[in-house]
Amino acid sequence: MKVQMVPESKTFLKEIKNLPCYVRLMRKEDIAQVTKIDHEVFPTLWPPTNYKRELENRLAHYIVACDVRETVEEPRVEVASGKGLAGLASKVRRLFFGEEPPPSSREHVIGFAGFWIMADEAHLTNIAVRESSRRQGIGELLLILVIDLAIELKASIITLEVRASNTAAQSLYRRCGFIQVGLRRGYYISDREDGVLMSTENITSGSFQTHFQQVKQAYAERWGLALPQITRWSPTK
Repeated sequence: MKVQMVPESKTFLKEIKNLPCYVRLMRKEDIAQVTKIDHEVFPTLWPPTNYKRELENRLAHYIVACDVRETVEEPRVEVASGKGLAGLASKVRRLFFGEEPPPSSREHVIGFAGFWIMADEAHLTNIAVRESSRRQGIGELLLILVIDLAIELKASIITLEVRASNTAAQSLYRRCGFIQVGLRRGYYISDREDGVLMSTENITSGSFQTHFQQVKQAYAERWGLALPQITRWSPTK
C-alpha cells in the first residue's frame, strides 16, 4: 500500500482546553527532546531509536504533544572527542544519529507517539510521556490521535507489543479497543520479559468506529473538553 505523506507545510494540531497542550506532527527540531524522553521512559532500550532516520522513513509517522505553558532552549552541548567516557559517548551518538543532536525547538515537548504502516497494518512502535507530565491524560490523548491518524492513512488494523508486567498500559489499550492476540516469549532483550501482542479489529468497521467514538466521548467528558480530533493547521510564522 502506498502511503500518502502529509506536506511539510501542513501539520496536525489539537488544541486542548483543560489540558495545557497541543498535538502536532513531529519535526526535526523535536529530535533532541523526543530522544531525551525516549531515554527517560525506555532507559534499557538498545540500540536507541534514531529519530532522524525515522522522520526520513516514509513508513513511519510520529506526533508530539507540546506544553503551551512552557518554552525551552536547549543549546547543543559540545562533547570533546578523544579517549575516555566523553569520547565514547560522542562516538556512540555519531554512530546512531550521524551527528551531534541539534538544538531543540522552543516548544516544550512533553510526549510523543509513533507507528509504522506496512501494507494495511499500523504498528505502534512507541508512546511515551515525560515523568513530570504523567497522569494528566496525555498518553491516552496521544493514543486516540494515533488511531485517528491511522484511520486517515487507510490502515485496517493497529498492532503493538507491551510488557507483560505493564498492566496499566494494557488496560488503556483495551479501553481503546485492543485485545490480546498473542504472547512473544522473551521479547524484551534487556531482561527477557514477555511481550503481549495486542491488536484492534478492523478499524474501519462499524463496531470499532462506534466503540472508538464512545472512547472519545468518555475522554472528552473526563477532561471537560471537545471531542479529541485531528485538524489541519498551517503555521502563520
